[in-house]
Amino acid sequence: MNNSNSRRYLVSRRVVQLVVMLLLMGGNYWGWPILKGNLSQSMLLGTVPLADPFAVLQLLAAGGLLAGNVLLGSLITVVFYGLLGGRTFCAWVCPLNPVSDLANWLARKLNWNKGQTNRIFHRFSRFVVLIMALVLSFILGIAAFEVISPVGMLQRGLVFGMGAGWLAVLAVFLFDLAVQRNGFCGHLCPLGAFYATISPLSLVRVQHEHHKCTSCMKCLKVCPENEILELVGQVSGSVLDGVCTNCGRCIEVCPDDALHFAFRKQAMSLDSGGS
Repeated sequence: MNNSNSRRYLVSRRVVQLVVMLLLMGGNYWGWPILKGNLSQSMLLGTVPLADPFAVLQLLAAGGLLAGNVLLGSLITVVFYGLLGGRTFCAWVCPLNPVSDLANWLARKLNWNKGQTNRIFHRFSRFVVLIMALVLSFILGIAAFEVISPVGMLQRGLVFGMGAGWLAVLAVFLFDLAVQRNGFCGHLCPLGAFYATISPLSLVRVQHEHHKCTSCMKCLKVCPENEILELVGQVSGSVLDGVCTNCGRCIEVCPDDALHFAFRKQAMSLDSGGS
């Protein structure tokens, strides 16, 4: 593996996250026409509406009447991530991802994450939180998760200025660092659970080629959802679990070039020919 490529996806993700935040700031402060609004609702190039489909679901559950462009924006987002991007929002767009990545990297360096993978909260907990957010939205008449979402607090803070939202971001960092690896994003965040729910049919997948793999398992050490890499060292195939964020870290650290991105059809055809 070329060492110069060992962080190509990590760097690319940071660039995308930074560009999205800069475009939102530019649209709100300086009138740039590219992207105006926020991650909950925005307008691309002044014509294409975009909206957070999970926030829309909460508002609908709360009994809200939504404008047609908001519903259309949420549909566009669902189609993009559901058919192409998978759960890439979490790794490539979400502003909280660098916070979580930093905490998990530091925990590995300090050797604090041994035995933390399934401590306290199970990974299925995020789907329970998703259901609870919708139920509470219905009962309370508000978008329940949006009120307390550290993702929303950080995004609004970066664009409009941080207030007490730093406390929520710090809490996520400390939780991931000292209590449970990938604790919030991988175990509690209902937004990630929502994207995982709509992602099983997405086209872009991580492909594993068993005949190249030497079972070093470096990919499992860096993957934030490492239980989905059970095929590594076992069989050739594509990672089909919707919780995969397509972050690319497993590809970057693989010294055997046994992992790479592929379109779903290509990956499935390779699966049928290798084992």
